[in-house]
Amino acid sequence: MISVIIPHLDQPQALSACLASLAGQTGVTQAVEIIVVDNGSKVLPVETCSAFASVTLLSEPIPGPGPARNRGVAHASGEILAFIDADCLAGKGWLAEIERQFSADPERSILGGDVRIAYEDADHLTMLEAYESVFAYRMKEYIAKQGFTGTGNLAMRAEVFSAVGRFGGIEVAEDRDWGQRALRQGYRTHYCPGMIVYHPARKTFAELAQKWDRHTAHDFVRIQAKSAWRLRWVARTLAVALSPAAGLLSIIRSDRITGLRSRALAFVVVVLIRLYRAAIMLGLTFGGSAAKMSGRWNRKTVA
Repeated sequence: MISVIIPHLDQPQALSACLASLAGQTGVTQAVEIIVVDNGSKVLPVETCSAFASVTLLSEPIPGPGPARNRGVAHASGEILAFIDADCLAGKGWLAEIERQFSADPERSILGGDVRIAYEDADHLTMLEAYESVFAYRMKEYIAKQGFTGTGNLAMRAEVFSAVGRFGGIEVAEDRDWGQRALRQGYRTHYCPGMIVYHPARKTFAELAQKWDRHTAHDFVRIQAKSAWRLRWVARTLAVALSPAAGLLSIIRSDRITGLRSRALAFVVVVLIRLYRAAIMLGLTFGGSAAKMSGRWNRKTVA
């Protein structure tokens, strides 16, 4: 059996679309159970989940996608655990590819797939769609360089999760933390380009900024454990502020967008977001609260 685990927070319409994409899977031969774990929504998505077969709805009071996923794993019955986010759409062969990969190689224990942007109009990309097509969800690069993949498109054998342990809480980047713990224990994450999930681009710059608030706070906590951390952090801040030129080269080389208009839009966002990141990094250097920044994923306060 494959157990699909979905953390959810106040996204009932997106969750419905995600569940519909899972209901439309083709080629998978194993039984599939779907576990939605609500993480503090104003209204539990009872009606949304009950509209689909084989969906169990649970609740996790501890804020953060990591604790929500842990709750789902504790309830799961499958030998394979597959993770997707509530605002993602599974490609039609997503589960079949996961099944095929694990069946073809008994030694393969963790899989990370391709995450692409779901366009509203493929002929007229928005500014954030153009930017995120190039710079967001670069799972192949994360796996090759840092040994982890995003939990929005992740699959593993249940026995590996038991060996590595639970996902971290909201104070860490739980996908990177878990993947690198797995790597230290000898489990390698394999990139699977045919294991495709689609993620909508963020609608506003504020949503993109919120993502970087959380990632920057996590990076700040990690670097404080190193010697001369403040000097390292200031150097990193300067590198981020000066990085749009390198971003332009990535945009020119990218095969995920086409046309001058889309590339120009992507570069505008690169400049804006790199300057924003540099500003919040400076704020942390001079006394900003990393805990407050990372805690914005959920409206509740970590207990």
